[in-house]
Amino acid sequence: MSKTIKDQTVEQLGGGSSILVRQRREHEEMDRLMEQYLTMDDLHQREQVLKQVVQLVFSHAFAEETVLWPAVRASVPDGEELTARVEEEHQQINDLVADIERLPAGDPRRKDKVQRAFALIRQDIRDEEDLLLPRVQETMNTARLRTLGTTWAAVRQTAPTHPHPVIPRRPPGNALLGVPLSLYDRVRDALGIGSSASRQPHHEGTTPSE
Repeated sequence: MSKTIKDQTVEQLGGGSSILVRQRREHEEMDRLMEQYLTMDDLHQREQVLKQVVQLVFSHAFAEETVLWPAVRASVPDGEELTARVEEEHQQINDLVADIERLPAGDPRRKDKVQRAFALIRQDIRDEEDLLLPRVQETMNTARLRTLGTTWAAVRQTAPTHPHPVIPRRPPGNALLGVPLSLYDRVRDALGIGSSASRQPHHEGTTPSE
């Protein structure tokens, strides 16, 4: 029976460079940042933490969809079904975060959308760690896990960091469109342009800047 990767040791998961260890490490960071966001009162600080969550989630998911999920579909007997489930969760997160980023910081409508996005991210983590990644562990040897981990980490460094409706969930379309948009995202991140953290709540009769 498949065993969740959540409580296994680094050695059991293939060592520090294994895709399983890298995935779990970033899942833990996502969870830490989401908890930090929910316990903060200062609006500006919360928006900065939310920005970190978004950047991590989207670069992480892009690397999964480009490197890991194709390997799962090729190697795991029920890989198509498993990855389709996670891809649907990724799309829902994409749509919610896109809505959040269109709203100015402090807009009361954002609270519900952030909570829904966080719930989906946590559900995605559990589906991956409890269902999908244990199947990867069953079907791939340590050398393969480490090779995938190294490739995944390299792709993640050049991945988009924000939602983009034009990027498909699967290769080769995601790579062809994602790499140019990654540069665009990272320039915006560096300059603080276009994020909801840089927008102020608007009053009736004014137009929020985009």
